Amino acid sequence: MTPEEKARQTIDQKLAAAGWVVQDMKELNLGAASGVAVREYPTDTGPADYLLFVDRNPVGVIEAKRDEAGENLTAHEAQTERYASARLKWRKDSPPLRFLYESTGQIIHFTDGADPRPRARELFHFFQPQTLATWAARPDTLRSRLADQMPPLPERNLRECQVSAVTGLEQSLAQARPRALVHMATGAGKTFTAITSAYRLLKFGGAKRILFLVDTRNLGKQAHQEFMAYTPPDDGRKFTELYNVQRLSSSRIDGSAQVCISTIQRMYSILSGDPIDDSAEDISLAELPDAGTHKLVRYNPAVPIEQFDFIIIDECHRSIYNLWKQVLDYFDAFLIGLTATPDNRTYGFFNQNVVAEYSYEQSVLDGVNVGYDVYEIETEITKVGAELKAKEWVDHRDRQTRAKRWAQTEDDTAYTNTDLDRSVVNPNQIRQVIEEMKTAVETRIYPQRNEVPKTLIFAKTDSHADDIIKTVREVYGEGNAFCKKVTYRADEDPDTILSNFRNEYYPRIAVTVDMIATGTDVKPLEVLLFMRDVRSRGYYEQMKGRGVRSLDAESLKKVSNSADSAKTHFVLIDAVGVEKSLKTESRPLEKKPGATLDQLLKSVAVGGADDDTVLSLGNRLVRLAKQLDDKALARIKQTSGGIALNDLARGLVSALDPDLVVADALDTAQAASITRSADTLTTDELDAARHQRVMAACQPFDDPRLRDLIESARREREQLIDHINPDQVTFSGFSAQAEAHATATVQAFADYLRDHRNEIAALDFFYQQPYRRRQLTFAMIEELHDALSRPPLMLTTERLWSAYARVQASKVKGADTRRQLTDLVALVRFALGLDDELRPFADSVDKRFQEWIFRHNAQRTTAFTDEQTQWLRLIKDHIASSCSISREDFDYAQLADKGGLQKAWNVFGEQLDKLLEEMNEELVA
Repeated sequence: MTPEEKARQTIDQKLAAAGWVVQDMKELNLGAASGVAVREYPTDTGPADYLLFVDRNPVGVIEAKRDEAGENLTAHEAQTERYASARLKWRKDSPPLRFLYESTGQIIHFTDGADPRPRARELFHFFQPQTLATWAARPDTLRSRLADQMPPLPERNLRECQVSAVTGLEQSLAQARPRALVHMATGAGKTFTAITSAYRLLKFGGAKRILFLVDTRNLGKQAHQEFMAYTPPDDGRKFTELYNVQRLSSSRIDGSAQVCISTIQRMYSILSGDPIDDSAEDISLAELPDAGTHKLVRYNPAVPIEQFDFIIIDECHRSIYNLWKQVLDYFDAFLIGLTATPDNRTYGFFNQNVVAEYSYEQSVLDGVNVGYDVYEIETEITKVGAELKAKEWVDHRDRQTRAKRWAQTEDDTAYTNTDLDRSVVNPNQIRQVIEEMKTAVETRIYPQRNEVPKTLIFAKTDSHADDIIKTVREVYGEGNAFCKKVTYRADEDPDTILSNFRNEYYPRIAVTVDMIATGTDVKPLEVLLFMRDVRSRGYYEQMKGRGVRSLDAESLKKVSNSADSAKTHFVLIDAVGVEKSLKTESRPLEKKPGATLDQLLKSVAVGGADDDTVLSLGNRLVRLAKQLDDKALARIKQTSGGIALNDLARGLVSALDPDLVVADALDTAQAASITRSADTLTTDELDAARHQRVMAACQPFDDPRLRDLIESARREREQLIDHINPDQVTFSGFSAQAEAHATATVQAFADYLRDHRNEIAALDFFYQQPYRRRQLTFAMIEELHDALSRPPLMLTTERLWSAYARVQASKVKGADTRRQLTDLVALVRFALGLDDELRPFADSVDKRFQEWIFRHNAQRTTAFTDEQTQWLRLIKDHIASSCSISREDFDYAQLADKGGLQKAWNVFGEQLDKLLEEMNEELVA
């Protein structure tokens, strides 16, 4: 066939797949189907390559070009327009045709002439006839509605950053820009923003259906919950009462669903025909090694390219690249990306069209998120490793089953920090870190708390997580409920554990590998312990993002009883140098022991013989062959029918050798008496030869016994348990960054006191020392505290005290006591230089009370009686907690229990008022 004939053959096939009946002009029968594509239909400017009829009405035209013209299709748009505007032979009515295509068969360009500014766009396939009929029946188009019919956004219940994101997105859509990136910090409400946009696109933009794309089942559940909870500002009903929302769990998309939530894995499975294992939706594709695809996406009439008008891509920095990008290329939809951590790849994919940018730093200033301090724990073995000498008796533990055997080491085994918790486990190193964390949290980080703040520990592997959990429970002397593992392989339901961690008292500490490293909302988190290094800058920022979410005092107190204020910050405890390690722009694929090889073996077993998978499996087996002993290699060779593991690996790699593929193709052609040379082999012949070679190389892995044996051999590589080398903490303290932050916090406090001295009553009281004219009241302190704790300062009493403890440790007392609101008095006095030491307000009141009562007793002919002294101590305690006392205060708490004002009057008589005035002045001064 000529190139033109080949192009038309492909076009015919694609039109037929989309539901069109393709006819030559001499076979014209417009009643044959709803959609008919007529070849070479005559017009007054010549025959159109294809004229499209829907229900007997002409609606569009296709200009067909040979493959070589693919990259120049835009040059033929004028020709298509000429046919679209021409008079059609044998028809009296010949209005301009609206739908214009240019195609080589492989490449399809489409223009809707009714759009405000008609612009060609590339399509994966042709639209179905009913789609064009539906569009033709409407007086407007999706793009015209986006440009002209979107009303102003009601800003009620929306943050400023969310308003900016929705309006910025709608401005981009009004310009028909196909891709838009929303960059919003973790905790700023990306999903809420996306749902707000989805509601407006459905209601005012007339969108038919929106795909909300995630890359893990957990994120899909979380998104579905937010859709169910969302109430639009102009309607009292929930989103799910107004529109059908389907969370996809099969290959069937509900025709009545206006929003479909799906993992990219499931959508790929639907479009490629590759079966999906449910567990594949539990782990992000970005976190799997060699997560290559098995088949190319192909047209699915049940899910046509026009199925979705918009695709909202959650966490779009992760799993939409490489071959998985096919899912996005398939649909004719606007792409809207959501991420807190874009990298260069993300910006490139979305054509640098950033419609909203809200950084983490800005979110902290606005009080949407909280800042963090870094606390470092360094141990000797964490830093430099250790060595196990030959002939030492130690445990050898199976990674998978964790079964142990007591045996001697064969050789000297030196291990570094990178080997730690992988090939060698040092329980004492884990214990040193956990014990130091416990001490630091209780004495330096959150000394005022009665319970352990909600803590998340990042482990290297599932095995490492189990070791950490065992140690945590022992160090804290707690039971199973205290510390839980939250990973995809947890024996308990991870969703239940995660929900309890978020909303209940237990667990206090969670250990994870990857499940809640990104995207998952756990607002009460106040401590993150990194026992795993991370080299990707974006992934590290995502992991830190688990702690940044702000939380009000009441909600925090529900899960952490002794918390007496809103969440103001979190502490990142760095036990592996993660803050200092070099970071790359994009996250390297994680090597996941126990999952990687098994995944590749199963992939080839079910027909996933694409180049990436075959080469990856070959490389894995080459490495494994170097690590196994002779016994294991012999067992594999016997089970495989005499093929050694190295040869199995080489067979996979060589199956894709281009020279060998060409040689096989030539042999096949010669056997069929077809004359071919290397230069004249067709694509089909080369593909057939490659397929045959790959199938032959993969055939041994059809045997489940061989797959199981290879996987079990990998698991038999054991971990050495080093009980011999004790570890010791070499440094424990806040990082230089945290020290600098503390200095900045102290300076911000001093600047605020200076700049607002005339605006707040409490500050006026102190600045008027020693000539004050009125007493300090609790209401004044509350006013000052409210002003300081609001964004952008976020300076709570607890945070200020902690900052002073780091900057001027020798002058700060009572750092390990629980803070009270009246401690703000001590902070102000210390900052203004009225006191040489910073000590809790109650301690200062106690000291002044002792001096005052001693002085009184010395001046009086008769000392205070025991009953009077007891009452004076009650009055002192009230001043310590409330800054002052008046007659009205005798109706409350302990004073009322002792008889109230009447009893106090009986004890002190007419001198009571004078004593109260004197104590207010002396004890607070």
